[in-house]
Amino acid sequence: MQPTETEIPEKRYFRISEVSEITGIEPYVLRYWETEFPKINPARSRSGQRLYKRRDIEIILQIKDLLYQKKFTIAGAKQFLRHPPKEPKLAVGDSQPITLEQLRDELLAIRDLLSI
Repeated sequence: MQPTETEIPEKRYFRISEVSEITGIEPYVLRYWETEFPKINPARSRSGQRLYKRRDIEIILQIKDLLYQKKFTIAGAKQFLRHPPKEPKLAVGDSQPITLEQLRDELLAIRDLLSI
C-alpha cells in the first residue's frame, strides 16, 4: 500500500524522530496529522513518548503522497482514506490505470482536434 518505495526498518516501534527521518516529514507536522487523521494512532511509552508502528508509517507515507504529490487537501485526503476509490477500469496500453491528469490531457487533445 505504500505509494513510494521507502525503506522501513524491521522494528516493532519507532520514535517520532525516527518516523520523521524515514518519511521526511517534520515532527510538528506528524503531531498535527495525528489530530486530523484518526488512522495515525501511535502508542505512548511510560514517559509519554509517541511509539509508532510500521502501519502508522505506511499511512503517513500514503498521506504524504496524497497531500504533496497528488495535491489533495486535508479534507480530501481524509475522505480518500475513509472511502478509497475502486481501481479504475479504464487503462492505457499495458493495462496501467489512467490518472485524472492523463484523462484530462486526452480530453483536451480531442477538444483541440474538434475545434480545428
